Amino acid sequence: MSIESNIVPGHAPTVSLTTDPGQHPAAFAEAFNSGSAAAVGQVYEPGAVFVPAPGRPVTGDSLAEATADFLGLGLPITVLPRHTYVADDIALLIVDWVIDGPGPDGEHVHIEGTATDVARRGADGLWRYVIDNPFGTAHAPR
Repeated sequence: MSIESNIVPGHAPTVSLTTDPGQHPAAFAEAFNSGSAAAVGQVYEPGAVFVPAPGRPVTGDSLAEATADFLGLGLPITVLPRHTYVADDIALLIVDWVIDGPGPDGEHVHIEGTATDVARRGADGLWRYVIDNPFGTAHAPR
């Protein structure tokens, strides 16, 4: 299944979601790389959990704000799915990812991790994140 974005000048990009859970990280990357928080929001279920830093889960408006912080770097994300495990309408996705390049202040930014994410197939047959945990098993600061 291919992932295509539909970018219309003057409108927030929309990202085509996928019926293949193994392709959901590519849909996320497409949304992220559009630079649009609205497009990124499309890859999550309502009530989804995002973990922008180990041990700090956020939902709702806080999820949107945390996503905006990453988008504010102005850098693309590269994703490489490592494992996809599916049980009925739930998928566990293990995904290596990297954000790398000059940040808004000109300083070099390099952030990477191995995500442990959970996606669910909706009634429409399309996959969306329920839990997006980009730093996987990293320990929370004490």
